[in-house]
Amino acid sequence: MIDRVLIDTLNLNSRDFAIRWKDTIRKNPQLKHYNDMDDGALIEEDIPFYPLLARTLDRGLDRSLVGDFFVKLGKSRMRGGFPISEVIFALNLDQKMVIEYLMTEFAPENAMRMYQSMGALTRVAEYCLLGSFYISKGFLEETYTHMSNHTDVSEDLLKKYFKDDFFFKKD
Repeated sequence: MIDRVLIDTLNLNSRDFAIRWKDTIRKNPQLKHYNDMDDGALIEEDIPFYPLLARTLDRGLDRSLVGDFFVKLGKSRMRGGFPISEVIFALNLDQKMVIEYLMTEFAPENAMRMYQSMGALTRVAEYCLLGSFYISKGFLEETYTHMSNHTDVSEDLLKKYFKDDFFFKKD
């Protein structure tokens, strides 16, 4: 069972988490495309991550809800010209923000919270790993769509290099 304090903190303080995430992004020069965004846009883009994580921790992993969120994120980032490596690294920094909170602010409260943090860490990792999977699917699906609609690449060549089972693809 996950403590309500953690669920409420992720929901109510999502902006604070996003601000910390933004500060971490700014410290990583390899995240060029994210660093090209202004602070406000960067924060607003990250805020929805935390309430969905809170819902996942509270009610369990809903693959369709999590999948939809991260597929849309992957598609959006591809359309925005972001490299997939930056998108996955930025997700890793989201996970890092939550882990730091758990280990420095939540867990030290008492022994019960320390115990709950161990379970929460596993579920946060599962959420982010699944997020990574769906970001990749969304990114690749958008790349496939873009290439099939805007380039002279044949359908056979696309199928050769895009072996993934996209939701709309018939094979």
